[in-house]
Amino acid sequence: MLLDVQDSQLVLVDYQTKLMPALHEAEAVLRNGVRLAQMAQLLKVPTWGTEQNPERLGPNPPEIREVCRRTLAKMAFGACEEGLVEWLRPQASAPSGNARSLPRHLQKAVPAPARNTVVVAGCEAHVCLLQTALGLLEEEFDVWVVTDACGSRTERNRDAAFDRLAAAGAELLTTEMVAFEWLRSAEHPQFKAVQALIK
Repeated sequence: MLLDVQDSQLVLVDYQTKLMPALHEAEAVLRNGVRLAQMAQLLKVPTWGTEQNPERLGPNPPEIREVCRRTLAKMAFGACEEGLVEWLRPQASAPSGNARSLPRHLQKAVPAPARNTVVVAGCEAHVCLLQTALGLLEEEFDVWVVTDACGSRTERNRDAAFDRLAAAGAELLTTEMVAFEWLRSAEHPQFKAVQALIK
């Protein structure tokens, strides 16, 4: 099964300025997180951010913040407990018109179009990213974790998170895999722009 750009949303977890210097391979992790954000923007994939205790750990960098529709400030390690699910799965909207112009059976709320695939990347892989991704799986989203855009202070913690997420049903992939699965073809109108981001 390949990622479907029309069904995808992107969640960027806690790439915070005071946290990143403590992480293993932080520069590469952040670079890939920014690439994901830029690709999502080019391909019109809704993008959301989270920040863990931002007063203490600082904000996400501007390159990530500016492409996110919203950024969730949280104290819980898992973002689902703080309201992320409501952002990813919008409420049904009421039909337009007035009571006389709409037949009674059409006056019920119309469900918002759903994007059930959530691509997740961020830090720390074994804490906030793990708990957010597990929460999304519990909410019956299809969860895809971008391994080269995730970091922890140690490789062991990061890899343990990937093992646990795979066992729980998350798909593991890389930034380039996301790019080419979202594009599907060299004939895609954004192919050259996306390819330039990963070269």
